[in-house]
Amino acid sequence: MTYDTLQTFRAEAYQHLSRAHDATFELLDAVMTTRHVYSFAELSQSPLFRRCWPSLYETVKDSRPHRQKLMRLYIQQITSPACQQMVLAGDHTPWSRPDAKRLPERTYEHQANGEGLGSALTVGQGYSTLAWIPEASGSWALPLRHERITSWESPITKAVWQLKQVCRDLSTRPLSLWDSEYGCASFVLKSAEIEADKLMRLRSNRNLWSAPPPYGGHGRPRVHGDKFKLNDVTTWWSADEEIEVQHPQLGRVRVRCWRTLHFRQAAAHPLNLIQVQRLDEAGNPKSTRPLWLAWVGQTMPPLNQLWQCYLRRFALEHWYRFLKQRLHWTVPEFGSTQAAERWSDLMPLVSWQLWLARKLVQDSPLPWQKPMRTISPGRVADSIAPLLAQLGSPAKPPKTRGKSPGWPKGKARKRKPLCPIVRKSYKRKKKEPDKDAS
Repeated sequence: MTYDTLQTFRAEAYQHLSRAHDATFELLDAVMTTRHVYSFAELSQSPLFRRCWPSLYETVKDSRPHRQKLMRLYIQQITSPACQQMVLAGDHTPWSRPDAKRLPERTYEHQANGEGLGSALTVGQGYSTLAWIPEASGSWALPLRHERITSWESPITKAVWQLKQVCRDLSTRPLSLWDSEYGCASFVLKSAEIEADKLMRLRSNRNLWSAPPPYGGHGRPRVHGDKFKLNDVTTWWSADEEIEVQHPQLGRVRVRCWRTLHFRQAAAHPLNLIQVQRLDEAGNPKSTRPLWLAWVGQTMPPLNQLWQCYLRRFALEHWYRFLKQRLHWTVPEFGSTQAAERWSDLMPLVSWQLWLARKLVQDSPLPWQKPMRTISPGRVADSIAPLLAQLGSPAKPPKTRGKSPGWPKGKARKRKPLCPIVRKSYKRKKKEPDKDAS
């Protein structure tokens, strides 16, 4: 990685920011070099933002980042060995806005930290992310798409659309990793035509079915075989493949694989079921709830490699935490969904600049921090200011202009209307009454 690569990337990204690209690019540099902010306006105090604080809000209002062109620019930076498959990870996270009663399209969102209305609910807007996971271990996740889930979309439909958009511009078939929310028949059916392998986590209460037995010649051919309940050991049959490995962090691990199973609503799309369970020294399971995975794709990799590949998905969880704590994604309190979307479009661009700069910066830990052999995204952000000063900025300096006339005298101010919380409903097909019943 050279200075020319990063400088060329910054110059091309500057061209894809469309309107207000000068102020937008300076806002990007301010985000990378500012460690702590308590309000969005504080980003204007960065030496790299040469405009006044009202320009921050004007920038988000006027900017038009071109998502498709930026995604193609990110894909050009992907480098992986020819012998290894490209790994993608998808998930969604909420932007909590419980007090923004005049913000349209707020929905009930799940959050893991338990804040908000209940133990796991909050009111806000959800964002779906599809990222490239470049390393086998570590906290680097590089988003290719990070977009809002509208009130008429579900996380599954948004994830399928993002995966389709990304795979169109990829030269090889990737492996995509998904959490348990996507381990269902709906996701398998909607993503069946996409050229990507899928490895999904399954909830422990899922039911699967084996392939049907050969047709006996009487009546309608069977669609499903025997039932396989993940939380009922009595319904399991002998695994088609079983191995035991010694993992450096997890210890002794047993991995089983059952082939050619399917969801009840997706009988035409077979999958391979994988169980991952930690064992103690005596060979007994440490937990009664193992990790269940489902593989849907062309040629399944060796079992020893596949289950460890799923562990790379957790890098996306690290990126979400980095996004909210260090990149200040949820600090602004915008009054429109358009401003929030344009601000969110800048987050992947910041992450990719940090990735390209990771080998060009010198780690500068604080007195209470230890040096790191593999530098993390946060450490790169804390050390990137000298590099940005050396690279310079393609943004043009601001032009002086006259004082704004302000709000016209006598013109009435109208408050924004209150917006109700959108309750997403998933309609199920009603059962038709039995015509023979009288």
